[in-house]
Amino acid sequence: MPVFVFPGQGSQFPGMGKELFDEFPDLMREADAVLGYSVRDVCMEPGGARLAQTRYAQPAIYTVNVLTYLRFQRQSALRPSYLLGHSLGEYCALFAAGAFDFTTGLELVARRGELMAEADGGAMAAVVGLTAEQVEAAAAGRPDGIWLANLNTPDQVVISGSTEQIRSARDHFLAAGATRYVVLPVSGAFHSPLMAAAQARFEEVLVAAPIRDLRIPVVANLTGELHADAGLRNSLAAQISAPVRWADSIRLLLHRGETRFIETGARRVLTPMIEKIAA
Repeated sequence: MPVFVFPGQGSQFPGMGKELFDEFPDLMREADAVLGYSVRDVCMEPGGARLAQTRYAQPAIYTVNVLTYLRFQRQSALRPSYLLGHSLGEYCALFAAGAFDFTTGLELVARRGELMAEADGGAMAAVVGLTAEQVEAAAAGRPDGIWLANLNTPDQVVISGSTEQIRSARDHFLAAGATRYVVLPVSGAFHSPLMAAAQARFEEVLVAAPIRDLRIPVVANLTGELHADAGLRNSLAAQISAPVRWADSIRLLLHRGETRFIETGARRVLTPMIEKIAA
């Protein structure tokens, strides 16, 4: 059986999901009722102005990812051996594993997006060509304000920090051996201690959420290990301000003999990472 993986923020684009919305009218009505606006309109909006905003992007990506997965399940007898998602995508994996229904997952994602959007003023950048250890060592040579956020592949790490620190650190990381340094189009320092207030408020949301035991194993971003049902809420809260251990998560499954990964989302952004990790 294959592993199903779900992309997160950054995978969105104007026009995504247009082939799915009419196929799932009941879920689209549920989504619009939860959000108070039309997911279809957000995704179809020329220029994608709202898709560029965290509070709109996260619910839209969750919806399109889940519908993509449901369509695949309608058309194929394949069932997942394991599930995982990158950051926001972890909620899609948990939906597919039976942790919650579509509406509950969307409510969680919408609130998560709102809280993360409110914690603005930070920035993120992709550092390419250095290992996580090298990035961490280079970051230690900078003033306070830079943290490892996404450990994506053996030589691609995303860092978070204050806007000033991230924008001024380019030459520093290139001098340390990075081949590329790309400031990402986000408005916050996601997966860093600058998200601590958002994490604390989201913990309160998770306490009341109806979350069930997993029917399919899901790998946790927080640890790169399998989720334990008892610690699921704590893991999801901590994920907001902790690094996404994507490379470790994929290595875990490779070591368990998994060789087939199916990316389930609007476009392929995780598959090249997985191929690099496997290589």
